[in-house]
Amino acid sequence: MVSGIVRDAMLEVVNFVSKAIDVIEDSDREHMIEALLDAYKRNARVLVMGAGRSGLIGKAFAMRLLHLGFSAYVLGETIIPRIRKNDLVIAISGSGRTKLIVTAAEAAKAVGARVVAITSYPDSSLGRLADIVVRIPGRTKIAKEEDYFARQILGIHESLAPLGTLFEITALIFLDGVVAELMNKLGKTEEDLRNEHANIEL
Repeated sequence: MVSGIVRDAMLEVVNFVSKAIDVIEDSDREHMIEALLDAYKRNARVLVMGAGRSGLIGKAFAMRLLHLGFSAYVLGETIIPRIRKNDLVIAISGSGRTKLIVTAAEAAKAVGARVVAITSYPDSSLGRLADIVVRIPGRTKIAKEEDYFARQILGIHESLAPLGTLFEITALIFLDGVVAELMNKLGKTEEDLRNEHANIEL
């Protein structure tokens, strides 16, 4: 059995995610699912982007979208195509202020793409320019006063879940839930996903 600080940290994260389930608005989820299904039907490109650990979560989500049959890409890779009008951009940033992500989202909006922001701060720069905002609670790496609500109401202990950990893990689990719903709505099975999974790996 895991004990000590590792156990405490794991419980902190699990308890936070459990509480976050009741905070994330169902209408946000519905709007994101609708946008993704529309992109799928039109074979529109889906560009997923995030910086740092949020970028890793974005890559995990984009991989599953690819397995589902989406034309999915990740910002920063060398093979991303031109983003066009009515393509879909999924932008992940806990603070909603990450300069690279905000700038990329602005560029996407300029060509007529739709932007979904996954952030803790709907009133941030990213949230304000997005067409759809999914608010994922969690601490961020920015000013402590902005995290006061999350710390006090949700009982966060910084030393057990430093920086953006709670946002990042909650976003990862939420996006895996989105994948499950997309599988259901598209009639995809695990075998269908396995057939699209990479078969040339080191």
